[in-house]
Amino acid sequence: MELRKADLPELPFIWEIIQQAIEQRRQDGSEQWQQGYPNEQTIEEDITNGWGYVLIENAQVIAYAAIIVGNEPAYENIQGKWLTDGTYVVIHRVATSNAVKGRGVATQLFRMIEELALAHDVYSIRVDTNFDNVPMLKILERLNYVYCGEVFFIGANRMAFEKVLTSVQARKEDH
Repeated sequence: MELRKADLPELPFIWEIIQQAIEQRRQDGSEQWQQGYPNEQTIEEDITNGWGYVLIENAQVIAYAAIIVGNEPAYENIQGKWLTDGTYVVIHRVATSNAVKGRGVATQLFRMIEELALAHDVYSIRVDTNFDNVPMLKILERLNYVYCGEVFFIGANRMAFEKVLTSVQARKEDH
């Protein structure tokens, strides 16, 4: 598997994966992603801004995430406290193809994002999710993300998590 920046011609494949995720959230009874966000324009803007990343396996797009090295304005006002105050990587809009469900692809994607952060000398990752997004909550727990409080993002309160990375810690988790 390879994690790399997405290209605009891949937008239809990415959008299909996002639509599968939207439908999965709906079937799970989640309110997340049920009000028109994300939409195709959001993903196109991710790619144009250099934030859109794809996970590739056998020349196929199997997962997508927006990965932002920098700040998320919505994270400035947390009801709680972040673990760190420095530069961080933000993860938004994570989705995996139905064709790879149950293979741990999202977990692998998060591990690869951690490696990407370390490659940029960034040692903190922040992510938020809906209270009812059980699959994402399980991934964050499995990978030792720490619940830090709530942020207001895309019109709703969301659970906010952070993971502090060290190069030694990242290597240990890969084994």
